[in-house]
Amino acid sequence: MTDPAKVRRHAERVRELVASVVRSQIKDPRLGMITITDARITADLRDATVFYTVLGDAAAQAGTAAALDSANGMLRSTVGKALGLRHSPTLTFVLDDVQDQVKHIDDLLAAARNADAEVQRLAAQAKYAGDAQPYRVESDETETETDESESGESEPDVTGSDAPGAGRVTPDEGTAGAPDGERR
Repeated sequence: MTDPAKVRRHAERVRELVASVVRSQIKDPRLGMITITDARITADLRDATVFYTVLGDAAAQAGTAAALDSANGMLRSTVGKALGLRHSPTLTFVLDDVQDQVKHIDDLLAAARNADAEVQRLAAQAKYAGDAQPYRVESDETETETDESESGESEPDVTGSDAPGAGRVTPDEGTAGAPDGERR
């Protein structure tokens, strides 16, 4: 089995060699402004895929693809001699559409940004369906108690000291609610 590091080194070398040959040796007028972006090679080192981008429209891309196909034999022999392998890898050229994907992702991010801004705008104008504070706050309860005591009115004391049996605790009531069965 081939070492993955060796495969990566050969793929990088294929990319460099193809870029060098395209820049210096291919004189085809159909060849546009080309950039070799990446190269991948199989583990058995027999097939290499070279990714490229072309500056220009669809016609420039088609012309560059035709120029690379016509120069494929020369590129393959140059790569094979430089790598020193028993078998020269076959070269397959693939147009790298990174720029189109980048534009698509930028469009998606802009749409998401606009949607977030719209949500923020709607949230700023939103009102509560009920009260702003639907829960009772303890300070409200203490205020009502102090209001009653200030008015001087209080509820009558049903368990006053003058009631019959006041202050006496029955055996059943003595332990009710007291922790650990203690008497109150």
